[in-house]
Amino acid sequence: MQKLNFQLYNFRFKNSENKVAIFDEIRKKFIILTPEEWVRQHVVRFLLEEKKYPKSLINVEKVLLVNGLRKRYDVVVFNPDGSIHILVECKAPEVKITQGTFDQIARYNMTMKSNFLMVSNGLNHYFCQMDYENEKYEFQSELPDYNIANTQKL
Repeated sequence: MQKLNFQLYNFRFKNSENKVAIFDEIRKKFIILTPEEWVRQHVVRFLLEEKKYPKSLINVEKVLLVNGLRKRYDVVVFNPDGSIHILVECKAPEVKITQGTFDQIARYNMTMKSNFLMVSNGLNHYFCQMDYENEKYEFQSELPDYNIANTQKL
């Protein structure tokens, strides 16, 4: 797999039916390794190891309803009260991050009401803080580190 713009992390791999699978620490199972999954697993490790978010507050690849349609988010970090702190959208490295990507995560976030958004293709990472009062998001240089005090609703 391609080298990404993250620190080097140790992953567990196995061959499954002539395909490589990577162990997902959150889902606690091996997942077939695709370019997007490679990015998703790096994002999870980034949140766990760099930003120090507890594993218990992270969820990966769950279904949500957006305007009555079933969609699937990539990664969510919850606040201790169950509200959403960070919503992450992952793309494969060869996928350019465009306005359409931000429109997609913004549509998801209309339902989820996250404090922060992260969009990554593994090479480029974008971080936004939501400003619901003014109905916009502001780009940030990075996500906040985990701190019980700053994971409450802003």
